[in-house]
Amino acid sequence: MKRQRESRVHEQYLRHHKKFPNVWCAGCGIGIVLGSIIRAVDELQLDKNDVAMISGIGCTGRMPVYVDFNTMHTTHGRALAFATGLKMVRPEMRIIVVMGDGDALAIGGNHFIHAARRNIGLTTVIVNNLTYGMTGGQYSPTTPTGTRSATSPYGHIEQPFPITELSVAAGAAFVARSTVYHVRELEKYIAQAITKDGFSVVEAVSYCHTTLGRINRWGTAPDMMRRLKEQSISQKQAERMSAEEKAGKIIRGIFADRNIPEYTRLYDEIIAKAQQEAV
Repeated sequence: MKRQRESRVHEQYLRHHKKFPNVWCAGCGIGIVLGSIIRAVDELQLDKNDVAMISGIGCTGRMPVYVDFNTMHTTHGRALAFATGLKMVRPEMRIIVVMGDGDALAIGGNHFIHAARRNIGLTTVIVNNLTYGMTGGQYSPTTPTGTRSATSPYGHIEQPFPITELSVAAGAAFVARSTVYHVRELEKYIAQAITKDGFSVVEAVSYCHTTLGRINRWGTAPDMMRRLKEQSISQKQAERMSAEEKAGKIIRGIFADRNIPEYTRLYDEIIAKAQQEAV
């Protein structure tokens, strides 16, 4: 039954006849995130014609190529700007924005903060691989302090952006984090994010074994998958640990789930008021 469902989901939501094999390295977690997204859409029984996937540039930016949704592959850091425009004219659509950590938080950081502040109804999935994987392993806004990269060969000296904390502080309605090892949990969080009325963020931690793993000698793709298992803890586990014990751990869970007026609904109310006063 499970295998039949997987086959049906792939046939329904992927452009499997003309776009595969994909461009990602063998062992990359981006394909796991893609699978989690299409299974979440299937679980919610959404019509694929009512779903849009929008991306920017980078490894994650190639994801819309493979899905049979409405799609836009946009410019670097501008996925949320394009998605905002689409949401304003088609507020009934379920819009999923997929970005890497560099795309979302470096060149796209300002768009990210203000999309969260506005609480516009977009589902944002950030594949956090802690590096710029496509361009050779340079450090990104989420690269951990001390980690070596192509542009920090002696260790990274900057503090990383905490994606979940930044999202909560900026005003997002729903914020969650999981890893590509915890695939069913990730799928569940994405489904919750899609159904949330407001700006939602799901951080999917997925180590890049091709660049970051090689430079830091973290081992093969399976080694790094085990690393995700060993380094991650649930929120309940984190509550029982000291700050020293939590250092370097990936804390999984839901960090915000709040009801905040959604931007396009408020905008429609403004239009209605303006039209009423104009009569």
